[in-house]
Amino acid sequence: MYDNILIPTDGSEQAANAVEEAIRLANELDATVHALHVVDEFEAKIVPITGAEDEKREEFLEHGKEVTDEVAGVAAEAGLDCVTEVRTGMAHEEIRRYADENDIDLVVIGSRGLGTVEEMLLGSTADKVVRTIDKPVTVVYKRPAETVQWMLPSAEDTIHR
Repeated sequence: MYDNILIPTDGSEQAANAVEEAIRLANELDATVHALHVVDEFEAKIVPITGAEDEKREEFLEHGKEVTDEVAGVAAEAGLDCVTEVRTGMAHEEIRRYADENDIDLVVIGSRGLGTVEEMLLGSTADKVVRTIDKPVTVVYKRPAETVQWMLPSAEDTIHR
């Protein structure tokens, strides 16, 4: 059914939630995991302005290698094969391109709860991936514990009559 599962990652908590779910699915299906990090094209264009182009670009690429290696480590612990790659570009475009080039059957991506009203449930990258890719996409959203906590009534909020 699903032989190749792509996990786009930026190393965030939301991405970690997607990694957890994707590894669980891949383990059940004996699928190969693909970990992809995309260095944001906008950040890459700003780099020359700072005057530290080579150093900054290397930092971005090193971060990508670190987060994809983390996914590979989790996959290895689960007994799964993992392919890693770091690219530069517009995240949703590179995710789509990678999926097409590597016979990806499913994309598992984390959702963001931050940003504008439109992004409260679905981050802009996840939204663009869902809208533009012709592969099945699973969006993983877990509300942070601190968000849930403020929504729950405390003893102080309880009205006694």
